[in-house]
Amino acid sequence: MTWISLLTDYGVQDPFVAICHGVIARIAPQSRVIDVTHAIPPGDIRRGATVLAQALPYLPAGIHVAIVDPGVGTTRRAIAVRTGEHVLIGPDNGLLLPTAETVGGIRDAFELTNETLWLHPVSATFHGRDIFCPTAAHLANGFPISDVGLELQPDDLVRLPSPFAHLDDGRLDVEILSIDHFGNVQLACRDVPWTAGTRLRIEGRDSRLEAMRGTTFGSVPEGQAVVLVDSAGFVAVAIHRGSAAEALRVAEGDRLTIRPAV
Repeated sequence: MTWISLLTDYGVQDPFVAICHGVIARIAPQSRVIDVTHAIPPGDIRRGATVLAQALPYLPAGIHVAIVDPGVGTTRRAIAVRTGEHVLIGPDNGLLLPTAETVGGIRDAFELTNETLWLHPVSATFHGRDIFCPTAAHLANGFPISDVGLELQPDDLVRLPSPFAHLDDGRLDVEILSIDHFGNVQLACRDVPWTAGTRLRIEGRDSRLEAMRGTTFGSVPEGQAVVLVDSAGFVAVAIHRGSAAEALRVAEGDRLTIRPAV
């Protein structure tokens, strides 16, 4: 496995990402690194899990390091999860499991306890540098995953709560799963009962928006809202050449209600 991907909440204004690249390059100089993103909001495990799960099906077989780790330095475990042709490395805080389930489920899992693979001394605040990336680089060199540490039972790994979605009598109450750079609001469901052209009313906690069920941004005139299925297969609310998130005044984790307009 010569491909390694990196997803973090480190940002790009500090040297953390470059340090992770450097650690990998020093141990496994033949490896090739893909930066998925380093703009996950600080500590936002749900957002990191969502982005990783949507990206991984399009990445090459390899080792994927995900670090959104507000519990770094505590008793939370560092883990490696093998699933299909991929190995996922990161904290045991729910970050990795949605991705594993997206690409076929967990084959086996291990706690990263083999300290010979780490950099020393180990910082209590930078396990990306000292544990996750060195372990990934050694795996890229052919080190057996079974030797990274203690084997774990998949059912013992930490899981995030399932996002809320409920459809009843033509009314959809649903959690916002993700908001992208364009302000498109991705919802925690993959299907809705309304056909193209149906006029809809979307309600947030203190906002309301009229929309139409469509298939693409251009299904509605510029500045108008549309409910569609996005490129990841989730239902989303978008505004043609605008920001649905701004119009609805919502954030990830908020809930929306969608129903036919009367």
